[in-house]
Amino acid sequence: MVIKKNRKIAYFSMEIAMDSDIPTYSGGLGVLAGDTVRSAADLEIPLVAITLCYDKGYFYQQISPEGYQVEKEVRWEFSKEFEPVPKIIEIKIQGKPVKVGAWKYSVIGKTGWEIPVYLLDTEVPQADGMEWAKNFTHVLYDATPFQRCVQETLLGIAGPKLLDELGYSGLNTYHLNEGHASFLTLYLLKKLKDEEEVKKRCIFTTHTPVPAGHDKFEYSLIQDVLRDYVPPNIKDYAGEDKLNMTKLAIHFTRYVNAVAQMHGKVSREMFPGVEIDAITNGVHSRFWTNEYLAELLDEFTNEGTPITESWFDKVWKIDPDDIWEAHEKAKYDLIDYQKSHSSTLFEEEILTIGFARRVTGYKRPTLIFNNLEELARIAKNKIQFIFAGKAHPRDDQGKGFIKEIHDKADELWHSYRIKVCFLGHYDMDLAKMMVSGCDVWLNNPRRYREASGTSGMKASHNGVLNLSILDGWWIEGYQMDPKAGWAIGPAPGESGADENNDDLAAKRIYKLLEEKVVPIFYYNRNEWVDRMRHAVGLGKFFNTNRMVSEYAKRAWNLEESPRWISRVNL
Repeated sequence: MVIKKNRKIAYFSMEIAMDSDIPTYSGGLGVLAGDTVRSAADLEIPLVAITLCYDKGYFYQQISPEGYQVEKEVRWEFSKEFEPVPKIIEIKIQGKPVKVGAWKYSVIGKTGWEIPVYLLDTEVPQADGMEWAKNFTHVLYDATPFQRCVQETLLGIAGPKLLDELGYSGLNTYHLNEGHASFLTLYLLKKLKDEEEVKKRCIFTTHTPVPAGHDKFEYSLIQDVLRDYVPPNIKDYAGEDKLNMTKLAIHFTRYVNAVAQMHGKVSREMFPGVEIDAITNGVHSRFWTNEYLAELLDEFTNEGTPITESWFDKVWKIDPDDIWEAHEKAKYDLIDYQKSHSSTLFEEEILTIGFARRVTGYKRPTLIFNNLEELARIAKNKIQFIFAGKAHPRDDQGKGFIKEIHDKADELWHSYRIKVCFLGHYDMDLAKMMVSGCDVWLNNPRRYREASGTSGMKASHNGVLNLSILDGWWIEGYQMDPKAGWAIGPAPGESGADENNDDLAAKRIYKLLEEKVVPIFYYNRNEWVDRMRHAVGLGKFFNTNRMVSEYAKRAWNLEESPRWISRVNL
């Protein structure tokens, strides 16, 4: 049972990925939020979380035989894991009353500590006769400005109001996870009537290193939707032409952080004069490490003692043959799934390179196909490629990349007998298989547009070697241990580090594949397994228990107490 008055932190996120079968997330932001909540539960952090329910989910992805992404509405129902919240609140949208209910989902930590996650819902019986309002929580990330604005109003206005009415009286920190929750500051301003008091209570995490990625709304829309919550001087701190949700959050928060060290540097350049800290992201180690490797690591942990960061050091005690066998099992699981979901039948013995993430332009998903003849010369009989990822339903360029991968796969097979596949319905279950079962994790974004890139951390946890541009987390990971993978191109500060030449980047990838990756994989198994150990070792730092502990000390201002500071239950 949650003692509400003991909760100190309210965590607001537009999406929280709790399980693959709960489609309330689209990608990295939601998956990170889910890992954050899991670690908060493991560390017994006094936190409560707010998100939206999305009863039609993001979308179910199918790939047509011609290579086109097809979106299907997700049909799912709230299971017994969800507890209906008896409290129904009312807010006003465009001056009209809107009824908002919620479902409670409990995340239980290793010690039994509960983190309640409240999912806001406007599809409630009390809203009969208000069909227009019931649609607000149907679909995640609707691109319509009005719908998007309303959803962010629900998160930022209805969310804290629900917590107030449920009796969460001990909250002293409201954590805005990305700018979507920024209207929360306007709710508190109206409630507290003091800007400084609002700032004392709010912190803000930005995840977006690109100006175009920050939500902006016309002031006419803001005035129409929020009305009484909009202060007369809002343009002084939220932007002159449009309301910038990031600027609004920055103005009303006592602490702002980016999600990797380079991202912090980029963010400070985007918002000159703003003090922006950097807390590098992590992943929930127990959730993302495959069962075969985790079982080996657990053998060297004393029964009954908490797992600490030293869990990762145990990889050096495991016999190399056992490490390779564990990886083979994970790889066979992936290939078995791939064979039943693709017309291209992969081989377990072939070096398998994975690329899976949101399909969008700056991530350059088709860069590996820059020179098919050169790629074929290196890869024939030696490399197979597996792709996955969703493009936003309104991102025609992203959908075009999926189609291009499909077409290049056909060309590479018919002309060179090289196997490439794109797997549909990318979700956390498929992500787990890919970050565990691939041999190499490819990441080649345009610099410096990768805020963090947690998929590479997950791969590293499983002994999968990263082949990546030095951006996001990999700058830090490669500096910590260059044996954990390979760097594509120069490091920040070196000559040519700021270039984004596709031809040059592709040549560097081909050179690494030919001179490093392929020879070591096939002809030096000892070195490959040694590198796998180094990759797993990075998990000591790139985990959400370390990350949450940093938030607790630097952002949430929690007192150091045995209740959480000594717990690192990875």
